[in-house]
Amino acid sequence: MRLSPDEIILWQHGFFKLNGTIVATWALMLILVAGAWLVTRNLKEGGPHISRWQSLLEIIVVQILRQIEEVGLRHPQKYLPFLGTLFLFVALSNLCTIFPGYEPPTGSLSTTAALALCVFIAVPVTGIAESGIGAYLKSYFEPTLLMLPFNIMSEFTRTLALAIRLFGNIMSGTVLLAILLTVTPLLFPILMSLLGLLTGMVQAYIFSILAAVYIAAAARVREEGRA
Repeated sequence: MRLSPDEIILWQHGFFKLNGTIVATWALMLILVAGAWLVTRNLKEGGPHISRWQSLLEIIVVQILRQIEEVGLRHPQKYLPFLGTLFLFVALSNLCTIFPGYEPPTGSLSTTAALALCVFIAVPVTGIAESGIGAYLKSYFEPTLLMLPFNIMSEFTRTLALAIRLFGNIMSGTVLLAILLTVTPLLFPILMSLLGLLTGMVQAYIFSILAAVYIAAAARVREEGRA
């Protein structure tokens, strides 16, 4: 039983290894890019004659914008490309588990760490863009100078927590499914696969919402400075 798609070595040359995680990640990105191009190449502005794919795209975009706005970000359109892409990648990664032999790249700690690192970089970039580097750095000293090491530590710990949370939930479902497949190879694996799909979608939502919360906290520095 494999605990991670990193263990699937498809090609190796010296120290360079092409494993299942890398291939699945790039395949998912290609699917997202190709799907986005196919859906948006013939967009129509309103009316009853829009395609089903455009209707689905509009539903997804509207719902993501609504969730971002509810988190507290005033201009959700600015954050839609980043947060929307995070959600769609994690959701598609887990949704494809319906295909036999597929192992989601989110079941690898390297992938979840990379996703969490994207959030880690996006938070200060957003904070600096909204309030300036001086005001953003000043927030690390609030409410007192003694809070500086704790605020810095929180940046790293929450990034680590994001990666481990997503990895742990996806991997635990895969391991449990493998165990049930060995014990009861017919009924329970089907039920667990359905449960795994639900868990994967929930994890995609939670990951994206947490990323939005962290970004909103960084963007709120500007508003507090004005107050």
